[in-house]
Amino acid sequence: MLRCVLGALLGASFIAPAAAQLPRQFPATALRGVFMVVQPPEVQLNGKPARLAPGARIRGAHGMLQMSGSLIGHKLLVHYTIDSSGNLHDVWVLTPAEAARKPWPTTPAEAQHWSFDWGAQHWTKQ
Repeated sequence: MLRCVLGALLGASFIAPAAAQLPRQFPATALRGVFMVVQPPEVQLNGKPARLAPGARIRGAHGMLQMSGSLIGHKLLVHYTIDSSGNLHDVWVLTPAEAARKPWPTTPAEAQHWSFDWGAQHWTKQ
């Protein structure tokens, strides 16, 4: 029994780091911006007031969910999606490698005029 538990823990220690290194896939609806939590659910997006949607998800650069209260006052480069009410629904804090992917649209108008290769996670201006 003890061997089974130790074997499972040892196996998980090899799998977890490999899984953490997989590149994240962002939807074509994700825009790039500067995000700061003011007082949840109130935030700033690109220096303007915005609001987190009920049930909004914020994923840190490590891929784990983060509570909005732990990010108060931190300006972060993110990808985000907006729900039908105009509130932020999904927020991903970018890693340096993700932030280096350029260009990335910052407005819906840019996204409409550019083309997105989901597999490569690359936008092309047209």
